[in-house]
Amino acid sequence: MDVEILSRLQFAITIAFHYIYPPLSIGIGVLLVIMEGLFLKTKNPEYEKLTRFWVKIFALIFAVGVATGIVMEFEFGTNWATYSRYVGDIFGSALAAEGIFAFFLESGFLAILVFGWNKVGPKVHFLSTIMVSLGSMLSAVWIVVANSWQQTPAGFHIVGEGLNARAEVTNFWDMIFNPSSVDRLLHVLSGAWLAGAFFVLSVSAFYLIKKRHIELSQKAIKIALTLAVLASLFQLFTGDRSAIGVSENQPAKLAAYEAHFDSLAPAPMYLFGWVDEHNQEVKFSVAIPKLLSILISGNPDYKVKGLNYFKPEDKPPVNIVFQSYHFMVAIGFALITISLLGLLFWWRGSLFKKKWYLYILVFSVLLPQIANQLGWISAEVGRQPWIVYGLLRTSEALSKAVEANQVLFSLILFIIIYALLFVLFIYLLNEKIKAGPEEIDKSSMVYGHQKHVIGSD
Repeated sequence: MDVEILSRLQFAITIAFHYIYPPLSIGIGVLLVIMEGLFLKTKNPEYEKLTRFWVKIFALIFAVGVATGIVMEFEFGTNWATYSRYVGDIFGSALAAEGIFAFFLESGFLAILVFGWNKVGPKVHFLSTIMVSLGSMLSAVWIVVANSWQQTPAGFHIVGEGLNARAEVTNFWDMIFNPSSVDRLLHVLSGAWLAGAFFVLSVSAFYLIKKRHIELSQKAIKIALTLAVLASLFQLFTGDRSAIGVSENQPAKLAAYEAHFDSLAPAPMYLFGWVDEHNQEVKFSVAIPKLLSILISGNPDYKVKGLNYFKPEDKPPVNIVFQSYHFMVAIGFALITISLLGLLFWWRGSLFKKKWYLYILVFSVLLPQIANQLGWISAEVGRQPWIVYGLLRTSEALSKAVEANQVLFSLILFIIIYALLFVLFIYLLNEKIKAGPEEIDKSSMVYGHQKHVIGSD
C-alpha cells in the first residue's frame, strides 16, 4: 500500500476508535442532568443513586475519550502537513474555540461533578453537572464546525499559490455557519443522545434480567427511554435535512448514497442492494421508484444529478458509501422501532414484564455506536477524492517527507495500543457495572456542611 492509503487508514482507525467515547459522554451527560434534576425536585434517594453511579461511568468514558483524541491532533502535522498548512487558520481557530469554550468548561467542572458530592451544596453540584453536559455538547459543536467546513467551505479566501496556498478566514460567522454545519451538528448530537440513552437502557435492562437494583433500574429505563424516543425521531428529521443539504452542496456524494448514475432520469431510493460500479447497476436490490426525487424536491419527475455527470477523477467510491449509508439508515429505523415499542409497553404497564424486550435492550447498545461509525464513513468517504470539497484533493494533502514504511509501523503500534486500551476500558467498565450503584442512607444526604431531609416520590 502507498503512503496515502496507509495515512488514510491510520487516521480512520484512530478517529473511529476515539468516536466510541464522545457520543457516550454527550448522551450520558444529558441523562445525568435529568437524573440529578429529578433528585433535587423529588428528594427521592433513588435518583441520587442513579446519578452517582452514572457519574462514575461518565468519568471513565471521558478519560478514555480525552486520551484517544489527542493522537489525531498530532497526525495532522505528521501525516497531513500540506492539509494543516492549507486549512490551519480555519481548522485551528475551530479547535482553539473547542479548547477554550468547551474542553476547559467540561474539564473544569468535572472535578466538582465527580468528587464534590460531600464538599459543595446541591445546587452547586447540579450546576457542575449542567456545565459538564453543556461542555461536552459545545465540544461537538466546534469539531463538527471544523469538519463541516471541509464539506462545504465558506467565509474564506485563498492566499498564496502552489504549495504555499492556504485558506484564510474572511468572515468568522460564515465559516461557523457554513451550509452544512447546523444540519450536521443536530444529526451528530441526536446520534450521541441515542448512544447514551441505549447505553443506560442496556445496563438497566441487564440489572432487571438479573433481578438486581430493580427499582433503580426501572427509573433509569423510563428516563433513558424517554430520551431515546425523542432522539430517534429527531434524528430522522435531522437526517432528512442533512440529506437535502448534501443534494444541494455535494451532489456527487448524494449520487453515491443511492448509486444513482443516470442524470437524465428521476432517482429511486434503494432499500438495499449491491453496487456493480463497472456495469452501473445495483444488484439484488429492492427500490422505491422516484422516491429520492420526491424527498429531495417534492417532484417525482425531478432529475437528480447522477454519477455520470461528474468526471471520473471526481467520483467517490460508490459501493462502500452506498452500503454504509443504507446500513446507517436501517439502524436508525430499528432504533425508532425499539424506542416506540418500549413506549407502547410502558403505556400498557407491561414494560418490565417483557423479558424478550429487555434482552433486546441489552444488546441494542451496539446499534447507535455502529450507526455513528457508519454515518462518518458515508460522510467522509463520500467526500472523496476531496479532503476540502472542491478545493484540495486528499492525494495533495499528505506530508511530503513521510514514507509508507513509517506510517505502517506507527499504524501497527496504534492498533496494538488501542486494542490494549479497549480491553482495559471494557474491564473497568465491567467492574463498575458488576459493583452496581452504591448504597446511600435513605433518610439523609450530606452536601458539605448541610443536611437535607429526603422524602419519597
